[in-house]
Amino acid sequence: MMEWFTIDNIEHLAEQYGKLGPLIGILLPFIESFLPFLPLVIFVVANASAFGLWFGFLLSWIGTVLGSYLVFLIVRKYGHHPRLKRITGGEKVQSLIRWVDMKGLSPLFVLLCFPFTPSVLVNIVAGLANIRKKFYLIVLMAGKFVMIFLMSVLGYDLRALISSPVKMILAVVAVIALWGIGKIIEIQLNKRVERDLRNTDKK
Repeated sequence: MMEWFTIDNIEHLAEQYGKLGPLIGILLPFIESFLPFLPLVIFVVANASAFGLWFGFLLSWIGTVLGSYLVFLIVRKYGHHPRLKRITGGEKVQSLIRWVDMKGLSPLFVLLCFPFTPSVLVNIVAGLANIRKKFYLIVLMAGKFVMIFLMSVLGYDLRALISSPVKMILAVVAVIALWGIGKIIEIQLNKRVERDLRNTDKK
């Protein structure tokens, strides 16, 4: 099995992926916005490897922005429907909605910048909060720009990455660091949400 994972085989797979056309490069990140268990980082790296750094980045960015914004619009229109209460009526979601209404878009932008943070939750909260559509679109585009570009840079040159142990180690360390930073920010924001809401309730 491990014999298959050669540079030539992986590059051939990327070449075949590229032959499917740019539409697949947009479609997979778009679908991931609705199914967050799918590996967005793999789609982004595949796009960067198959289509080049800049075009692959653009395809991934367009796909994830379109998908995320559509989730936001669906939640904005149907989020208060009784059948969706199981998703939108949770205590964590409601606390985040109240906090975003208090603090604005800045915390959402920070979360959207980092891979491995729950972007689908961000889209749901934004859809239910009192945020103007055009403002969220701007924040979404900016946050996803940072996140997708970071992942694209890490994975666009697979041959150099795989053939160089140093680059491979640096890429793994960078991914772990991004994951860790994202989790730390998420934990700190959750603590800040709880603190701010407690202070508000006391007033």
